[in-house]
Amino acid sequence: MVERNNLYPIFLKTSELSILIIGGGSVAHEKLTFLTKSSPDANITMVSPFFKVETKVLAKKYNVELVADTYQEKHLKGKHIVVATTNIPEVNIQVFQDCRKLDKLVNVADNPPYCDFYMGGIVTKGNVKVAISTNGKSPTTAKRLRQFFEDVIPDNIDQMVQSLNMYRKSIKGNFEAKVDRMNEVTKVLVDTADENQE
Repeated sequence: MVERNNLYPIFLKTSELSILIIGGGSVAHEKLTFLTKSSPDANITMVSPFFKVETKVLAKKYNVELVADTYQEKHLKGKHIVVATTNIPEVNIQVFQDCRKLDKLVNVADNPPYCDFYMGGIVTKGNVKVAISTNGKSPTTAKRLRQFFEDVIPDNIDQMVQSLNMYRKSIKGNFEAKVDRMNEVTKVLVDTADENQE
């Protein structure tokens, strides 16, 4: 039987949620870079006894709160999503257990059994965003697929999305009629892709 990715992708309004990154090293910096690139208005706090210089610069640019402290359960108060990135496995597992107890979503970096979610590859072109997951099996594959889609998706796709949005608002009729008309208008996108594969 072929293994299947059963994860359900969602797009979070990170400006309306409170995200905590625990750690201040290279992995924490990578997660912060990933989050701020995809969601520049994300509400992020980082807790660590130290922070890399480049993390401090990035945190200042994106208004990220830096808390110079070792992890304690009190840091979870008011947080919705937690990412544990310390180089001490016992601390990361404690974070996971504390999050479980308090019903927080948690990702322990590079430790899939201790993750409620994975941070996959993301391609953003204006209002169009594509997320890529390998079910935690191969972040490198997600990275390569992201690079592929960045090249394949045209830069002017957002212009098309904006035009279709205006057109959708102008269509008269009930919801079902609008859906049928939008399906008819956008069918050319799929037809063109099929023709290119032949």
